[in-house]
Amino acid sequence: MDITAQELNRATLGRQLLLRREALEPAEAVRRVVALQAQHPASPYVALWNRLAGFDPAELDAAFARRTVVKATLMRITLHAVHADDHRVFREAMQPTLYASRLGHRFAAAGLTPADGEALARELLDFADRPRTAAELQSWVEGRVGTDKQAGAWWGLKGYAPLLHVPTSGPWSFGVRASFVAAPAGPAPTGREPVAQAVRQLVLRYLAAFGPASVADVAQFAMLPRTPVRQALHALADGLEQLRGPDGTLLYDVPGALRPPAGTPAPPRLMAMWDSVLLAHADRSRVIPPAYRRVVIRVNGDVLPTLLVDGRVAGVWRAVDGAIEATAFHDLPAPVWDELAAEAASLTGLLTDRDTEVYRRYHHWWPKLPDGEVRVLTG
Repeated sequence: MDITAQELNRATLGRQLLLRREALEPAEAVRRVVALQAQHPASPYVALWNRLAGFDPAELDAAFARRTVVKATLMRITLHAVHADDHRVFREAMQPTLYASRLGHRFAAAGLTPADGEALARELLDFADRPRTAAELQSWVEGRVGTDKQAGAWWGLKGYAPLLHVPTSGPWSFGVRASFVAAPAGPAPTGREPVAQAVRQLVLRYLAAFGPASVADVAQFAMLPRTPVRQALHALADGLEQLRGPDGTLLYDVPGALRPPAGTPAPPRLMAMWDSVLLAHADRSRVIPPAYRRVVIRVNGDVLPTLLVDGRVAGVWRAVDGAIEATAFHDLPAPVWDELAAEAASLTGLLTDRDTEVYRRYHHWWPKLPDGEVRVLTG
């Protein structure tokens, strides 16, 4: 079976709750979309505002406080918000990547070996059996390895050990000064090898939320080597569908997953920084036109807040002076601007009680943007 580029776009948007806002609790929504980028504390909130009908940010506050939604270093070695039930299996699947990255060169530069890291991680988790501030954990690490090795050791351990971030303060639950607690449920994985069953579960969860997708797409999403991804797909082959993408690439999917018709309307959206839908595929043309990829994904990895029009990136936005400034990279029809203005009014309402200048530290990218039509949207 073949699938077109437009059908791939609509499949991803539908599964990511971006074709229409759904009436779901935040924890269930996070489960449905698999993971929300959480490098910036505001991003999971803006992401769910885009996806949920009547989204109340206090409900996400409560989910973080109850730890039904948790924030941790996971896919692509970045902070993600995931459903609590998913954390352990995702962490086990990520084991080889986290091991190589966080117990690698910088850890070795501190005079420590991976074996040191494994031992320290176990002890650290015992110490973090209740919420601890970063300062407390750094002091604990210094007491174990000495002042000269503390910085490198903590850099590795805070990403490698299965620690959850603990909500600390507003406006987005997590403040500048992080606190951590050990993740529950059994001993942490060790060694360089992936937990094969965990990789298979991650692949299935990924395909349900972002498929149909290729080996390269799955590997990109998790930052896993392609070999364990291929092995997982091979093990799952009897229960998966296979399709051919528009360029002939072999794609995999879970049977019965949503694949809306190519002509399904896709309403405009104001996407969060680093929204997962922009980063979940090796072939990002599914959502980002190739001409705009380097514009919205900067050289240092910053992914700007984007305008999604007819399911694809059409520009960027930022919060300024209690309004939303939108920059379109190509001409947009008047009705689309009207819809964007309505979205901007809703988003401004969300930000009013939280942070009216969200993402302001990234405004330095705006002078580097290409020319486009700029409008200040107040609803």
